[in-house]
Amino acid sequence: MATEAQPETQPQPTDIVTEPSRTDRAKAAFKEQRTHAAARMKDWLATRDLDDSEVMQLAEERKQRKQDHKIAQQNRVVAEAHGRLAHAKAQAETSARIGENLTVLGGRVAAEEAKLAALQNTPVMPPTDREANNVRHSRKAARAGIIAAGSLAALPATGAAIEQAASGQPLLLAVLGTAGGYGWYLVSRPFVAGQPAPAPSIPVQLASPVNMTKPEQIAGQREFNAPPPPALTVKELEDALRAIGEVRGEEQLQILAVPQRDADGNTTVVFDLPPRTTVAELKKKLHKLAGALGRDVSMVDVEKAGTEARSSLWLTDQDPFAATRPSPLLKKPAQLDAWKDGVPVGWNKRGITINLAINNQSFVIAGTSRSGKGVGASNLVVGAGFDPRINLRIVAGKQNAEWNPYAKTGVAATYFKPDPARLLALLKALLADKDRRERALNDLGKSKLVATIIDQIGGLEVLVIDEVATYTRPGKPLREEILEALIELSAVALGAGIILVLITQYPEVDVIPQALSANLGAKWAMRVENPTQSNAILGAGQAGAGRDASKFDPPRPGFGWLVNPFAGVTDLARSFDLDEDERGEVTMLLEKAAKIRESAGRLAGQWDDPIEQHLLNATGLSSAAGGPKRDGVPGRNVLRHTPEQRMQMDACRSALAAMRNLDRDQAQLVEMTELIGGGMTEARLGKLLRDAGAGGTVKVDIDGVGRVNGYQRADIADALSLLEGN
Repeated sequence: MATEAQPETQPQPTDIVTEPSRTDRAKAAFKEQRTHAAARMKDWLATRDLDDSEVMQLAEERKQRKQDHKIAQQNRVVAEAHGRLAHAKAQAETSARIGENLTVLGGRVAAEEAKLAALQNTPVMPPTDREANNVRHSRKAARAGIIAAGSLAALPATGAAIEQAASGQPLLLAVLGTAGGYGWYLVSRPFVAGQPAPAPSIPVQLASPVNMTKPEQIAGQREFNAPPPPALTVKELEDALRAIGEVRGEEQLQILAVPQRDADGNTTVVFDLPPRTTVAELKKKLHKLAGALGRDVSMVDVEKAGTEARSSLWLTDQDPFAATRPSPLLKKPAQLDAWKDGVPVGWNKRGITINLAINNQSFVIAGTSRSGKGVGASNLVVGAGFDPRINLRIVAGKQNAEWNPYAKTGVAATYFKPDPARLLALLKALLADKDRRERALNDLGKSKLVATIIDQIGGLEVLVIDEVATYTRPGKPLREEILEALIELSAVALGAGIILVLITQYPEVDVIPQALSANLGAKWAMRVENPTQSNAILGAGQAGAGRDASKFDPPRPGFGWLVNPFAGVTDLARSFDLDEDERGEVTMLLEKAAKIRESAGRLAGQWDDPIEQHLLNATGLSSAAGGPKRDGVPGRNVLRHTPEQRMQMDACRSALAAMRNLDRDQAQLVEMTELIGGGMTEARLGKLLRDAGAGGTVKVDIDGVGRVNGYQRADIADALSLLEGN
């Protein structure tokens, strides 16, 4: 029997997961790319790629370009005005009316030049926030314009490219397609850390804080240097001026140059004071102003900036005189033009080297004991030694060896130690030479000495008197005669090239009377005991005007008030550190100066010296280069030695002095050089002694050491006696 057919079992429906098609994946990727591209384009149009510092820099460059453009335009206007004036001058003789027009054109030239000078002297102010926002808005507008222009140009350009491709130029279409594809790749890339987010809905990962002490910079990260804090705000300045009474009531300052900290950490601000006061009045209150600004007086400086009420205020955060500085001559000991360029003696508040010219003024350097006046004077006199046209006459105030190096090197034409009678003879010799010089000026058709005839008249005479009180204090021998001669020289001899340098630790009117002080143009007041002494140096009333050398806190060697009218200096200054006792720097420099003078034929003994000839005739003794023994003691021996012989004699004398200190008749080179000091070495001392005729080292017996190589006293003494001609 046939069986009944069973129905087939139908499959049960199930959930089927289908993969997205290639088209769907491309659409999703393109949508994500469009999101990235839109975010990048929005960020670019908003100029978020420019930080505030870049915008401020762009704004500053824009202001500078505008200023440069104004100056260029004004230069053209000035040139045009000069051209019109020149043309009018050429035709001035043809018409009186044209002559009248010259005045008008000349006035226009002056006015336009004044405008140009004002533009050139007007500083470019830092950009304001409004100017910075204008720069950012202009960048936004420019970028929007680029997008608009690109969109408008795209359609015709694309159509033209297609037409050219259809006409047989497919290369252009390929290039255009490649460029478009690459551009799309650039703007549709996924965002990475530090770039703008593609959409506001995506969380933003904040950058880690900037570590200002981090020694290394992460690759690809922009360096960030925080600007320094403001050195001085306008409000701080105005408050300080109100505190000292220079700004009152409703008065306000007009700031012309906003205070900015310079690269060296200093600050300068230019402002106009209220019309009722002046910069001179502000200078009198410099101490109070410094205190109101939270600084020491050495850290603040005020100068007139054109008008009586326009002030230039300079300030710093560190004391510029706290540390010593070496003389620049130690680095570059070259010949100087002391008349024109001056000699370096120290530096001022702003760290600028002060060069004192040795020409139409005499000098006084004063201060109490250990105030550093000797170091300040050494800078001036050593510098003078580097100009071979200067004849140095040095009168020491003590019996020590402070000024001996000038004699030993032959730089000093005259040098002797305290002797009132010889000083008076020297002053009379200079007065007589003044008459000779004036006759020479008459023959040359000159009313006073000028640079071009210094050599023809016999050079410059510079008389240095150390511790002048030794001769001018009441009760001193020949005081009245010496003072009379000094006053006459200071009053009438400058024009003939005779200059005084007076040094004293007793700055009193009895020591330097008013009649003498009035003719000492350059004054350097180191630390003194009271305002009266300060005024005795700087002039009556100077302490009341704020220049008081008794108020240095703290006092420092070589630090004082320097007044030099010819150089336009009235300020605090500190002398360069120049040491002889420990480092032998004075001798080292003078040996360099001696070589310069020897080449010029102006070393002591190389030229006929009328002053020393006068002294020899008057006293029978010579003090040329310190006398026969180069120690400041005049003598009858007037032998002329070469520079090498002088150094040999100095070495012999120093070696004999070392043996006296050792209290024996023989010594090793190493022992003698240690006692001599001043940079002397065994090799140098041995060579000098051999060249002097003392021979080489011999075997000597020294207690506690044994038999070693050294020198006998007798050999060195015989060599010295032969050199001296005894």
